[in-house]
Amino acid sequence: MNPGPPVSCALILILRAATACSAEDPTHAGHEEHEIPAPQASSEPTQSERRHVAPDPPQHPMHDMSNQRMVELMQMDDNAPFSRLLLDELEWHEKNGHDAVHWDAQAWYGTDYNKAWFRSEGNQIAGDYQGLAELYWDRIIGRWWHAQAGVRHDFGQEQSRDWLGLGVQGLAPHWLEVEATVYFGEEGRTAARFSGEYELFITQKLVLQPKIEFDLYGNDDAPNAIGSGLADSEIGLRLRYEFRRELAPYVGVVWTRSYGGTADFARAAGKDVDELRFVAGLRVWF
Repeated sequence: MNPGPPVSCALILILRAATACSAEDPTHAGHEEHEIPAPQASSEPTQSERRHVAPDPPQHPMHDMSNQRMVELMQMDDNAPFSRLLLDELEWHEKNGHDAVHWDAQAWYGTDYNKAWFRSEGNQIAGDYQGLAELYWDRIIGRWWHAQAGVRHDFGQEQSRDWLGLGVQGLAPHWLEVEATVYFGEEGRTAARFSGEYELFITQKLVLQPKIEFDLYGNDDAPNAIGSGLADSEIGLRLRYEFRRELAPYVGVVWTRSYGGTADFARAAGKDVDELRFVAGLRVWF
């Protein structure tokens, strides 16, 4: 059965329309293309460029020089000796109605790698004094640590004591300053000290310094009222104001306590085994 003329005409019209659509450019099928102009580079300086003023060229150019001369100018000589005297604690407090003075000082001289190191600590109360003095050879053993070996002398006691000391000193994580030393004395005596402190900068001039110390002994020392084991501890909190880094007055509070046999000796002598005192002092270094 052949399609009639109306159907044939309709098919022909549909084919012609499809051919015309396929011949058209798809980008122009019912839409008009608009070209986006490329951004034009501006030759005008920006506000930041207008404000910038180039510095003058060097007026005194550096000439060729030897390595030795460069080290001298830049002060980079690792073997150059230097020194310091630090009075870390020079403070006053009241004890049993008497004025008491406490000191904790150290000094060193040498290079970055090797130094002579001196330390002293003690108390003076109503004309009586007692303390210790130490002299060490100090050697760098790491980026933040150095080892020390030397001698210690205890003075102002019933019987003075002499020791050989071995220790380390440096910065632990979180900027905690640490000292740990073991001692070997006469007649098989042994002892150890540990201290740690931290400096918290409240402002650029106001510094809070917590500090803790422990003393341990391997043997009883009855003449000097010291028992074996953990003998005593000291916990301090000092607040200083640095007029300059080298000069800083401070106030603080310090708590001390005796333990074990040392506490027994104190009780037998009618002394307190713990003490809370308020202090005022000065921190100076040169």
